[in-house]
Amino acid sequence: MLWLCVAGLASMAAPNAACQASAAETKPPDASAPLTAFEVASIKPNKSGGGRSSSGFNHGRFTATNVGIKTLLQYDAYGIPEVQIQGGPAWLSSDRFDIEAKVDDATAEKMGKLSRDERNNLDRQLIQQLLADRFKLVVHWETKQLPVYALVVAKNGPKLEKSKDANGTSISSSNGKMTAKGVTMEGLAQRLTSMTSRELGRFVIDKTGIEGRYDLTLAWSPEDRSAAMVNTSADNGAPPGPSIFTELQEQLGLKLESTKGPVETLVIDHVEQPSEN
Repeated sequence: MLWLCVAGLASMAAPNAACQASAAETKPPDASAPLTAFEVASIKPNKSGGGRSSSGFNHGRFTATNVGIKTLLQYDAYGIPEVQIQGGPAWLSSDRFDIEAKVDDATAEKMGKLSRDERNNLDRQLIQQLLADRFKLVVHWETKQLPVYALVVAKNGPKLEKSKDANGTSISSSNGKMTAKGVTMEGLAQRLTSMTSRELGRFVIDKTGIEGRYDLTLAWSPEDRSAAMVNTSADNGAPPGPSIFTELQEQLGLKLESTKGPVETLVIDHVEQPSEN
């Protein structure tokens, strides 16, 4: 993991904008932490030409099928939306790969004893190291003033349930629905950014001032903005469902306000096609 430059999804503190390094050249702050690299890894081009993509960890083993590197950066290496990633060649999105990697048995055992947040951070550390080793990835963080949405408290106050989960944060989401346990408002803003990056096209920043962790469920009707402009009158005559703006207020007592703000963007300085297995 780029420990000098990057914070995990659970706590994305603003990194030093001047920081620039390869993951292979940095060291984690805790010398007693588990191994920072996979024991073995296989990377092969996927020539299927389409189909479903998947990736995930299971007992110290990481498997990705038909995955693009831009997607890997978003969901597995950094936990940030595409709008927060800048630079890099077109093949980061177009080329697909199959990846199999595993840590050694001792590290897998240690990973099983970590909290959920600690394990998520270590998972990202391993993927970042893999990208640095095999794709020669070098990145840096840069602060830019961009149009954003501020997540704020609505007029009638928040409708939030204090979390009873002591095991950290868990968030599951699908198209137009999110269920979270132990999430902070910062974490909610980050997930809204990720889930609605195409719908809203902006980063969401927490400005609620609300501390603590909460359990919540949020559902709305996703809107494809480009499709909406073309299909102004749907053939079936069905009206669109409530938007994310409406449902945030109705269900959680929060709202999104348009503004400008500093966004930490991950800039790709260098990347290469993967080395041979």
